[in-house]
Amino acid sequence: MKSSILYIFSGLPGVGKTTLSKALAKEKQASYLRIDTIEQGLRDLCQCDVEEQGYRLAYRLAAENLPLGDVVADSCNPIEITRRDWHRVAQKAAARFIDIEVICSDQNRHRQRVEKRRSDVEGLKLPSWEAVLQREFQSWHCERIVIDTAYKTCAESIDELNQACMQTIKKMDKGVE
Repeated sequence: MKSSILYIFSGLPGVGKTTLSKALAKEKQASYLRIDTIEQGLRDLCQCDVEEQGYRLAYRLAAENLPLGDVVADSCNPIEITRRDWHRVAQKAAARFIDIEVICSDQNRHRQRVEKRRSDVEGLKLPSWEAVLQREFQSWHCERIVIDTAYKTCAESIDELNQACMQTIKKMDKGVE
């Protein structure tokens, strides 16, 4: 039996992470963990300012769910330390992981998406375009799947993601990481 896979999404707000991660979770019948939902829940229930607590709670939930099957983690995942922490979660659970960066290479389209979108998490205040531009997002230094949603339909992006994930899983199954 092959080990479970932790699908680790990352990308700035408004690039299409949630759309793609939800579609992948549904297709893989995987557990779905969304940092926005976790963090807003902590704010609502604990009346606290949330910093790294949302990620820490998500790591615990992922660790608990990986022995049961695949997990999709939907977060900005903007810095190297959070990326390494997701990797550690998978490794401790004897699971595999796939890093997925979602981008929108057309800044005008990205801005339109950010300015037009509505939150589907009750109480969550979405960032402005200015906040997105100022957000820290460190460069990647490891292999990952990159999906550019700028000039593709949602269906095309999901198809590209599925194909890239299948190729990555085949490499892992052959022991070529």
